[in-house]
Amino acid sequence: MSSPSARPAVVFDLDGTLVDSEPHYHEAGRQLLAAHGVPHFTWEEHSRFIGIGTRETLETLRRRHGLTTPVDVLLAEKNRLYLQLAHSGTQVFPEMRKLVERLHAAGVPLVVASGSSRAAIDAVLGATSLDALLPLRVSAEEVANGKPEPDVFLEAARRLDVQPADCVVVEDATPGAEAAHRAGMRCIAIPYVPATADDPAFAKAGLLFAGGQRAFDAQEAYDWITGRPSP
Repeated sequence: MSSPSARPAVVFDLDGTLVDSEPHYHEAGRQLLAAHGVPHFTWEEHSRFIGIGTRETLETLRRRHGLTTPVDVLLAEKNRLYLQLAHSGTQVFPEMRKLVERLHAAGVPLVVASGSSRAAIDAVLGATSLDALLPLRVSAEEVANGKPEPDVFLEAARRLDVQPADCVVVEDATPGAEAAHRAGMRCIAIPYVPATADDPAFAKAGLLFAGGQRAFDAQEAYDWITGRPSP
């Protein structure tokens, strides 16, 4: 249980939560697979991997399409393609920007914990106004297991020097919501794909914006995180 006197800490997922980077990831995956003889990597196929780490995604795609290229080579190629796209800029969700700015101004400890590579995290945030507000970052590359395992969130809590029970995770995908639950952390869920809002993993979230980013309200989230009563 969280201590009533403990100051909350907030752990943000990056892709699909803070920023709308999924179109860049889809395009990088499409280009990668096309270069290896697999055409027509659709958005629908990509959407099944939202919230899953890049390595785990590529391992699945490699098996599914019978690719012989080592996964480490595929990973390096996809990261290169993605970074080219990310450096052109990635949209920050407006209400999410408000939440980060409000929490930062209030002195709430913040960290980004993502399934992306550290280079991708830095590139995306470096092209936004959130860069200076979120200097502490943890990549799935730095832990043993990606989401839905809790490793990246537990490492985030360790670096913040707080107990997992005193953390709130902000997530857009079911693997991340499940990882938050396994880490013993509260969770705010904003489904990137609203059609997945009834997934059992999201039912474990303490606060769910079932309509996704269009329904997300920074003030409501801030009040829930800090324990302020809603008006």
